[in-house]
Amino acid sequence: MPRRGLFLLLPLLLLTVLAYPRLRHRYARYQQAQAASKAVQQISSRLRNGDLIFQTSRSAQSRAIQLATHSAYSHCGILFKKDGEWRVFEAVQPVGETSLAAWTARGQKGTFVVKRLHDAETVLTPAVLQRLQAAGERYRGKNYDLYFGWSDERIYCSELLWKMYRQATGREIGKLQTLREFDLSHPVVQAKLQERYGKRIPLHEQVISPVRMLKSKELVTVL
Repeated sequence: MPRRGLFLLLPLLLLTVLAYPRLRHRYARYQQAQAASKAVQQISSRLRNGDLIFQTSRSAQSRAIQLATHSAYSHCGILFKKDGEWRVFEAVQPVGETSLAAWTARGQKGTFVVKRLHDAETVLTPAVLQRLQAAGERYRGKNYDLYFGWSDERIYCSELLWKMYRQATGREIGKLQTLREFDLSHPVVQAKLQERYGKRIPLHEQVISPVRMLKSKELVTVL
């Protein structure tokens, strides 16, 4: 190749090298999305409105939640079918909904667990499901609660689901705890507490964790 042609080609080669990690990341995300979409198609017929779904989040606080609760599951949402598509209503920033395929792809390794009220067939009548959705709509658009408080001004994932079910059915899905009941000893947890609260950690604050809901006797495993 003539020297002039090589000189012109070098910037293109450099740009390709620099862009390669980004392109590889995008392709990996594309593959995850495709796999998630396929997985949703395979399980769609087994899902029901009001099912609860749990995953390992890839958020910045996920590791601290896992360590404090001794569970791999750090995020959850509730399933509703809209216009033929399964959607996950969840407390993120802000409270809202996303497609089940996108929600699945967002979690670690695309894995999840689906739970259902053990007597859902008799309890979750059309009228109750309407109340369940209405309960959720009261929180739509609210900011995510980084401080895990129990007020309705801000709200976090498991708190949203717990309150929706409590308001619509009278059921309490999972036992409430106080913050001091979690394992706060790990340095990762300590660092997150320091970041959020400084020296004023609200140890007596009422809390519901994803794993407490996941293990509730009110629920049975669907998937």
